[in-house]
Amino acid sequence: MTATHIDFPAIDAILSGARADGRATLFEHEAYELLRCSGAETPPRYRILPRDARLADEELAAIPGDRVVMKIMSPDIVHKHAVGGVAFLENSPETIRAAQRRMRYDVAARYAEQIERDPTACPPRYAGLSGSALREAVDKEIRGVLLCQYLPPSAHGIGGELIVGIRRTREFGMVINAGLGGTDTEIYAARFRKGEAGIAAATALADGRAFFERFTRTLCYERIAGLLRGANRVVADEQLIECFDSFIALANHYSPLNPEAPFVLEELEVNPFAFRDFLMVPLDGHCAFSAPGPVPAPRPAAGVARLLRPARIAVVGVSRARVNIGRTILRNILSMGFAPGDVRVVHPEAGAIDGVACVPALAALGEPVDLLVLAVDAAQVPALAAEAVERRAAGAVLLVASGLGETRGSEALAEELGRAVASARALPDGPVFLGPNTMGVRSHPGRYDSFFIPEEKLPRRGGARRRRTAFLSQSGGYMITRMSALSFLDPAYAVSLGNQADLTAGDLLAALAADDDTDVVGVYLEGFRDLDGLAFTRAVKEAVGRGKAVLCYKAGRTPEGKRATSGHTASLAGDYVVCETCLHEAGAAVAQTFTEFEDLFRIAAALHDVPIRGNRIAAVSGAGFEAVGIADNIEGDAYRLALARFAPATEARVRAVLEAANLAALVDIKNPMDINPLADDAVHADIIRALADDPGVDAVVAGLDPLSPATQTRVVDAPGSIAALLPARLRGCATPVVMVVDGGALYDPLAAALDQAGFAVFRSADRAVRSLGVYIDMRLRAGTVRGR
Repeated sequence: MTATHIDFPAIDAILSGARADGRATLFEHEAYELLRCSGAETPPRYRILPRDARLADEELAAIPGDRVVMKIMSPDIVHKHAVGGVAFLENSPETIRAAQRRMRYDVAARYAEQIERDPTACPPRYAGLSGSALREAVDKEIRGVLLCQYLPPSAHGIGGELIVGIRRTREFGMVINAGLGGTDTEIYAARFRKGEAGIAAATALADGRAFFERFTRTLCYERIAGLLRGANRVVADEQLIECFDSFIALANHYSPLNPEAPFVLEELEVNPFAFRDFLMVPLDGHCAFSAPGPVPAPRPAAGVARLLRPARIAVVGVSRARVNIGRTILRNILSMGFAPGDVRVVHPEAGAIDGVACVPALAALGEPVDLLVLAVDAAQVPALAAEAVERRAAGAVLLVASGLGETRGSEALAEELGRAVASARALPDGPVFLGPNTMGVRSHPGRYDSFFIPEEKLPRRGGARRRRTAFLSQSGGYMITRMSALSFLDPAYAVSLGNQADLTAGDLLAALAADDDTDVVGVYLEGFRDLDGLAFTRAVKEAVGRGKAVLCYKAGRTPEGKRATSGHTASLAGDYVVCETCLHEAGAAVAQTFTEFEDLFRIAAALHDVPIRGNRIAAVSGAGFEAVGIADNIEGDAYRLALARFAPATEARVRAVLEAANLAALVDIKNPMDINPLADDAVHADIIRALADDPGVDAVVAGLDPLSPATQTRVVDAPGSIAALLPARLRGCATPVVMVVDGGALYDPLAAALDQAGFAVFRSADRAVRSLGVYIDMRLRAGTVRGR
């Protein structure tokens, strides 16, 4: 990070002065002084004209230049342009005095009208006022006007102005943004492709130089660096880096994560910066601040470990008379191989249920268990949770019940549970809580399944085979439907997060990042708890640094999606763009749809141990439409693939295969390659291997054309079938190969056989290429993250 020269005591004094005035925002001139103290910006010259003061002509003429900018001063008005609070004037005393008088009345009237049109934006001091009373109250708060030096822009058109800001977010702490500035900033962000109008980063994970490197890919940088036709460079790269470093340092100092911070900067924005003689000049500044608050207490990692791999389990809520949720959970725990002698049922009357000994109450458990499952209704949960904390009854507590915060009317129960959780966090060895509203945990390494779904509804795949994936999901329903529908998905750990009253997505991902049994982690998220977006991003970086792949689907991309998540598992969807950016920069792949998430999970599980060298692909199919579809999808918003050029030796090898099959006259050797529907299983297998062996090919997409009359795609166990040939032909292959089986249900056995053999199998070529593109991009970025 570039050395910054920030006068923090002086900034503290500016913020303290505003607080003493009863404000949580700075006037614009105070924001300029804050920027001056940051050492990285050059504020314009200005003069304050108090509302009742009459200044001499000489004082009004103190601002140099033929023109000046007048701006209204009110603690409540942030968007001055929208209410007529900005005027460009001739620099003469008469013009300035007239404009000052007119602006005061015009702004009061227009701001009052704005409040009446949209009462949701009404400051508390104006609540209940309307008409002339509202206008008078607004006018009373106008302190005067700010007279600023007018600086004509050095760069004209889109991209000539820069916005830089920091703001506090609930999930990621402090975030920095930079991009196209001016009055149309929001329009640019909505209309341009991702990353073109602007970029963002969590300041706790960023520095000025790394942020600048990303900024160089924006339209704004291309304009101000003189890279566009007709544009001249107006700022040095070093100035931008210094500016970004300064803003990041301010954010990290005045951060909710800094226990020494006297204030928290809710927002500090310059929009725009203008450029004049290689100076960055802020033309408008806004700053809001608040008092620091408590930082959420961390959850002990030891508790998460006991949740994932418990040695002793107790279950509350098991019926001895019927198969209720608690009884189903007990049976699932036992059917996974967990020893009955290491399980206890808490039941007031029964001696044993399903061969498991019962105790009458938590107090009778004796030694603490690792995992306590509370399969009781919501009304009983808070008291049992509090008792578990008081008695140190468990290392981890699983809360199955819903109706504890995610539904209207359950707020009181949620608050009571929150007090129990807080009491646990106040203890060095207090239990951790998963849920409420959780489906539970299925842990093959821990030999237990606490899902409340009967095994006949969600059969487990037995055996001691290698399981290297993990699945975290805030929605238990999404998790179990995917596990039911996707044949490849049999994770070592499947964890339903629920409402995250205590344990969070960041906690669980941090545990899995350090777990030796997982290579790939898929995460379905609806929202983060306070500051857990930052913790989750750090866990992503840790996992990627250890060679793991992290795949995410984050709900709440649209306003409608954000509203839909707000009542589901008590989630708060938050700022999707910031979330996507942070996770992407940490090395995760962020899926845009459920289908893309499933496809990424499929390909990551199959290809994790295969090296990714680059983005050059070879494509082969017996169907021409697939070859075209592959070529049409080599570029997407989140990836770029290239069609490889075959080496002469590869072309000769392919030609020999075609000649042996009497197909040489029918097939052009090119990329993508249509090898004709008459190509049999052996031709497919031999050409796929030849392309995979080409040193200029980084991955192969192979369409198997199952409807071809020349292939044995209906009889998958025949010795010469493609299902039998491919595993043998590709044994020891160091190049990733993705299969496409595009056909109806008749060919499900072929797809299943290849899936069982460990291949990534897709049912359409376009999905295969898009998934491969996003996956390759993730793997290549992961190498960069590990390098950093």
